[in-house]
Amino acid sequence: MTKPLHLLVAALSVLLLVVPPARADVDVAGVKFADKTRVGNAELSLNGAGLRSRAFFKVYALGLYLPEKKGAADAVLSVKGPKRIQIVTLRELTAEQFADALISALEKNHTEAELAPLKARVEEFRAIMLGLGTAAKGSTVTLDFLPESGTRLQFNGSAKGKDIPGEDFYRALLKIWLGQEPAQADLKEALLGKQS
Repeated sequence: MTKPLHLLVAALSVLLLVVPPARADVDVAGVKFADKTRVGNAELSLNGAGLRSRAFFKVYALGLYLPEKKGAADAVLSVKGPKRIQIVTLRELTAEQFADALISALEKNHTEAELAPLKARVEEFRAIMLGLGTAAKGSTVTLDFLPESGTRLQFNGSAKGKDIPGEDFYRALLKIWLGQEPAQADLKEALLGKQS
C-alpha cells in the first residue's frame, strides 16, 4: 500500500470511530419518537418516552425532549431553556376528558399555596384545551416551553391560544408526569430514561 493511500485509510478509520451512531427512534405502542427535535432554534434530545394507560386501555404515548438528558425528576424540573412534551393519542379523547385528567394530575402534585400563583394560567390552559374539541386517535399534542414567550400548545402542528408565560407554569405541567404523585409511575420512569 502506498503511503498516501495508507494515510487515507487511517484517516477514514479514525473518522468512523468518531462519527456519532445513527439516530435511533423510540417506538411506544406503534408511535415513533425521533431521537432529536427542534424547538425554536434549539435542538433537543429525547430524554425518554412511555405509555399512559388506564385499566386495559392505551390512552396516549408521550415523549419528553430536553436540551440534555437527565435521569432524575428533580434534575428535569430544574432544566432551563426550551423543552417539549409530545403526546400522541392512542384512542379518541374528548377535550374535556383530556383537560380534566391533566388538571387533576396537576392538582395532585401541588399544594393549594403552590397552585395559587398558577391559578389564572391553569384556567387559561384548560380553556385552550377545551377549544380542541375531540382528539381523534393518532392526534398529536405538543407542549413546548419557549424561554422568550412561555408554554405553547400545538394540536396536530397548529398553535392554539396564546403562549402562557412563566417557566414555573411549564414546571407545574411537567409534574403531572414527574411529580411525587405522577399520572403513572412506570411512565415517569420511562420519561427519565429508566425503561423502554
